[in-house]
Amino acid sequence: MNRFFTRTLLAGVFAVQALAAAGAAHAFEVGVIAFQMSSETHARAANAASEAARAKGWTVTQLNAEGSLPKLAEQLDTLVNKKVDAIVVAMGKPVETDAQLQAAKDKGIPVVGVMSGASPHMLVDVEVNEYATGAQSVLYLLGKMGYQGNILSARFDGNSGTRIRGKMLDAVLSENTAVKDLAKFSMARTQSWRDDVRNGMQALFLRNQGQFKGVWASFDGQAYVIDDLLQAQGMKKGDITLVSVDGGPETYRRIADPNSLITATMMIPFEQLGATAIDAIDRIVVKKEPKDKIAAGPYLFMDSVLVDAGNVQKFLAPAK
Repeated sequence: MNRFFTRTLLAGVFAVQALAAAGAAHAFEVGVIAFQMSSETHARAANAASEAARAKGWTVTQLNAEGSLPKLAEQLDTLVNKKVDAIVVAMGKPVETDAQLQAAKDKGIPVVGVMSGASPHMLVDVEVNEYATGAQSVLYLLGKMGYQGNILSARFDGNSGTRIRGKMLDAVLSENTAVKDLAKFSMARTQSWRDDVRNGMQALFLRNQGQFKGVWASFDGQAYVIDDLLQAQGMKKGDITLVSVDGGPETYRRIADPNSLITATMMIPFEQLGATAIDAIDRIVVKKEPKDKIAAGPYLFMDSVLVDAGNVQKFLAPAK
């Protein structure tokens, strides 16, 4: 009787271990690709997605395309061939990687973008409404200028979000003709983009010295370079209005800094976007909730928030 009991008990233990091993072998696996981890915003979104996935007990493979389109395509191929259960791409390039996204779809691997743009091969793209965000940043700038005067602009057409923001700048200016964009600088897609912005904007400042009341930048990284240039020229907060888009600790610090010329930013909640991408996969792919109850169309929109001197203290990290 004891021998029978022991055998039965051992058989039960082995069965439980086998089930556990099978569960571990089939643990949900998600691949997370950031287009360029050296970009703070890309890193924030990708890291948040990875952390949210691990919090669910999922296995995570996180990759960095290092700003290279060929490498992004290669990494998508790698994840598809690995047969991961889902893929998140932060700041991806759906048009340039159409073949890879099609391959993922054909193999039943859902892909969710974060600030990437839509694709018929993607489940959904989680992002803020760039049209509303861009327009609000411009309207704030014009409001601070009294809807009169000249501005300079720093643009970047190599990313769909920043490109849309620039188009909204043009649209707002077309209806407010008392404000003129004296000169625009378009940033190239290079790894030395900061030097590109520095050289380009320095040239605009020299040619238009004393003729502009505001500067609009398509993202905060450009605004940092512009801010440093203007401070080096002896300009003080209030001399001009400098507005950009993205949000982050460095931006908030500069908005609160009496020596910085950055006036405001449209804060994009990158961490929340990354975590929401994982939540969308969990709800649609794992729990089988209808997609149309989560996102109407190819985008899952979240809100951006204007941050200026009036509310920046809410966003600053408490002093240690």
